[in-house]
Amino acid sequence: MNKKEIELLKVIKEGTSQRILADQLNISLGKVNHIINKLKKLDFIDVNNNITSKAKEYFVSHYPKNAIILAAGYGMRMVPINTEEPKGLLEVKGETLIERLIKQLHEVGIQNIKIVVGFMKEHYEYLIDKYNVKLIVNSHYKDWNNIYSLFLAKNYISDTYILPCDVWFKNNPFSTVEDESWYLFGEEHVSGSNWRVKNNGNVRFNSSNGNKMIGLAYINEIQGEIISKRLENKINKEQRTSFWEDALEDKKDFLLSGKIIADDSHTEINSYEQLLDLDSGSTHLKNDAIEIIEQVLKVNKKDIHNIHTLKKGMTNRSFIFTVNNKRYIMRIPGEGTDKLIDRKEEYDVYQKVKTEPYTEKILYLNPDNGYKISEFLENTKNSDANNFQDVKNSMSVLRQFHKQNYQVNHTFDIWKQIDFYENLRNIDSAYRDYSETKNNVLKLKKFIESNIDRWSLCHIDANSDNFLIDQNENVFLIDWEYAGMQDPDLDIAMYAIYAGYNKEKIDELIDIYYENKCKDNIRHKIYAYVAVGGLLWSNWCEYKQSLGLDFGEYSIAQYRYAKEYSKLVLKYLEKKND
Repeated sequence: MNKKEIELLKVIKEGTSQRILADQLNISLGKVNHIINKLKKLDFIDVNNNITSKAKEYFVSHYPKNAIILAAGYGMRMVPINTEEPKGLLEVKGETLIERLIKQLHEVGIQNIKIVVGFMKEHYEYLIDKYNVKLIVNSHYKDWNNIYSLFLAKNYISDTYILPCDVWFKNNPFSTVEDESWYLFGEEHVSGSNWRVKNNGNVRFNSSNGNKMIGLAYINEIQGEIISKRLENKINKEQRTSFWEDALEDKKDFLLSGKIIADDSHTEINSYEQLLDLDSGSTHLKNDAIEIIEQVLKVNKKDIHNIHTLKKGMTNRSFIFTVNNKRYIMRIPGEGTDKLIDRKEEYDVYQKVKTEPYTEKILYLNPDNGYKISEFLENTKNSDANNFQDVKNSMSVLRQFHKQNYQVNHTFDIWKQIDFYENLRNIDSAYRDYSETKNNVLKLKKFIESNIDRWSLCHIDANSDNFLIDQNENVFLIDWEYAGMQDPDLDIAMYAIYAGYNKEKIDELIDIYYENKCKDNIRHKIYAYVAVGGLLWSNWCEYKQSLGLDFGEYSIAQYRYAKEYSKLVLKYLEKKND
């Protein structure tokens, strides 16, 4: 039975005239009469236009059984709100998004509800007692798109609603009767969709500007088996960037029929601005970061636009936003950052360098919590560590900064930091020969200290991503949170190990910085710093990994620097002492 026939049968059940039926279903009176005659032939309606026992049995046998709500993801476009609550628990018009969906499911009699959680999963725990839902934990929400979430619930896909946690529906989108499977599309045509819904419900491939995909679907038992197998196949193929809807697609065919919802009857809450537009009184709009922006720039939250996350950093979560056609960046310190960085020391550094033309313009920096607002550097790109001119320009600015010989009251003690990160992880290193490698690195300390020519403020985090170059080849050095008093040669080593340089490239870097005038002992001291820095960041990676953050090949590469370059310098010292 198709959708119009089901809708008409449901309305007839309530006892309504044919003209009212036409108005309610937005179809002609002739179409109503045609459908009624067809339903009579099928013995769903009797001669008096009342539903029959066969229709009642149909209602019972086609009652949706359960629902799966996908609520595991970061919701990174919700910055800065997602630092406090997961997206499904955002409040809209006095109730959370996910609770509204649960209540709408309850209204049509669906009590069997599974919620797949991941990010901030503990925040959803109260729903178990309040609504008798079951939580399914997705431990891989960081590594996969939502296809993995539905894969975890694939055994429950049978006469099931599948829905995201972040859509607000004005009217209840669920029903007491469903037959064929369908997927919900919006009226709006968007560039991100390749599917157009025809008047008959058929979904056709369109190379661009298809109907917006809403994320809600009804899957019957037959299609549930097919989709479950497709999900399993995609997971086995490690298709981590896939969304669950990709299991509905096969080249230019779409597995389900399409259902259209009016654009003004639903809102997908994907950003701070969308929440603001839907409910300007939401308690979640009262956010520390937003209030700081309002105070610093002397604007109202309605003046803050185009909020979106920058590339996720290793330490912080930053977002870019626009006020009065000018762009800014706000940094929100990441998890565990308070143990790694002294924000008061960072504040002192910025006070020293804030007037330099090669630093970003800081408008706000809180020395207590590390919140920072800076002007966005327009028309710039990250320095390319494999581009000779970029490296040359970056080293020129680094050399200029070192020559200024800035002094602050704190030191970046790399030796203490190695032990500090080691103790933070609170477990033995994952590297079997860690003790031997660390011992070799510590043997370099005397050599390093006997070859330090000067001691001044250093950047410490001098990686190529922190050098920005504009169209006129002006270079800016940003993100000074690790800066402190140190040997300037450490910054050269740090640039090298972040870039993943081999020995040939490290030598080229040294020659660029020293303009081909580097003494042999200083060159080997920089090699020693490569080993020390490698061990430092290896321990840092192991600590961050204990918090659930994984930096892939970067962590192993840092350990290899510690291991290989400590041996290289020790051999050099042995020969020198012979």
